[in-house]
Amino acid sequence: MEQLQIGKITMTWLNGGVTHLDGGAMFGVVPKPLWSKKYPANDNNQIELRTDPILVQVDGKNILIESGIGNGKLSDKQKRNFGVTEESKLEQSLEQLGLTTSDIDIILMTHMHFDHACGLTKWEGDRLVSAFPRAEIMTSKIEWDEMRQPNIRSRNTYWKENWEPIAEQVVPFEKEKEVVSGVKMVHTGGHSAGHSIIIMESDGEMAIHMADLLATHAHQNVLWVMAYDDYPMTSIFEKQKWIPYAVEKQAWFTFYHDAYYRALKWDENGNMIAHVERNRS
Repeated sequence: MEQLQIGKITMTWLNGGVTHLDGGAMFGVVPKPLWSKKYPANDNNQIELRTDPILVQVDGKNILIESGIGNGKLSDKQKRNFGVTEESKLEQSLEQLGLTTSDIDIILMTHMHFDHACGLTKWEGDRLVSAFPRAEIMTSKIEWDEMRQPNIRSRNTYWKENWEPIAEQVVPFEKEKEVVSGVKMVHTGGHSAGHSIIIMESDGEMAIHMADLLATHAHQNVLWVMAYDDYPMTSIFEKQKWIPYAVEKQAWFTFYHDAYYRALKWDENGNMIAHVERNRS
């Protein structure tokens, strides 16, 4: 498991499963001859997208960013449509670290689309229960409201199976919230109305988790936004704001979906100057 140290904050990437989604949808109006140079597609025009939660350990707290795609949550048809070739092994990842799901104190949900939220619940016999019984689950109020009352478009990704069993654990916030000292969630909108990013700072170092505003390293160009984005111009404006901010602070960009990099740094000219590669063996 790959790790990154930011001051006193330790980040460890867990195995939350993998999807393969349409490359055209992931890069929106960008022509394939351009995006495929930066992120390869398979014969079905799908690109590999991890769904790997990040365990953030700081101040004695075990904090999870996102929850993976879970186990046994998707039908065979869904697994085929979403290119799922591996379901979550999150419990096994935690076990390697001497932890269980009951050791997770807080879960930060940048948004609650199925590929981020399926891991929040699990089957226990014939009923769904919380996969993290002790955790506070934090997401923006806007996201939480839409999760429970999705519109005609978003109901395809906001599923009651992923929120009903954990409703009493959810702690919604407005605008921004300091989770623990040095870890902050900031509502941005864009990918979804309630989408948030996460900023982590410790001992003069910084990491920024832009979630699906910057799904992979290949989305570095501020104009390269997904067809999945509900509010693409908001995504562009937020990328224009946060990418230069993070570069100026010499921050690490961390990824949930990227199949090649766990984290990286860019300089002011857009060149990669440091990286943590994902072990693909």
